[in-house]
Amino acid sequence: MLTVETSLKEAMTSIEGSLGVALVDYTSGMALGTLGGGKDLDLSVAAAGNTDVIRAKVRTMEMLDLRDDIEDMLITLGSQYHLIRLLGGRGSNGLFLYLVLDKARANLAMARHQLKRIEAELEL
Repeated sequence: MLTVETSLKEAMTSIEGSLGVALVDYTSGMALGTLGGGKDLDLSVAAAGNTDVIRAKVRTMEMLDLRDDIEDMLITLGSQYHLIRLLGGRGSNGLFLYLVLDKARANLAMARHQLKRIEAELEL
């Protein structure tokens, strides 16, 4: 099992093209931990903004009466992938991992696979 800090380090080192990663509480919009980022990538601002994205999707699913779970969400920019993975399991309700990747260096399929593995090993 991985701690939050170790999970974030694992994402940054094992996922090719990682620019930043955060663990976010989407009930409050607060980042519980961040690693990476920089002047051009404020992970706290991104965490709050992506909270709105998740809330909107959850409301839409409710209006459509879709009784399913969101695994992950992908936002594709010109030079980056933004991957949002909602955490499942006991004690993780309302949390998501947010990963920003350099599109030129990342393998999206592998990044999704690795983030799923990290989620499974994360101990809260």
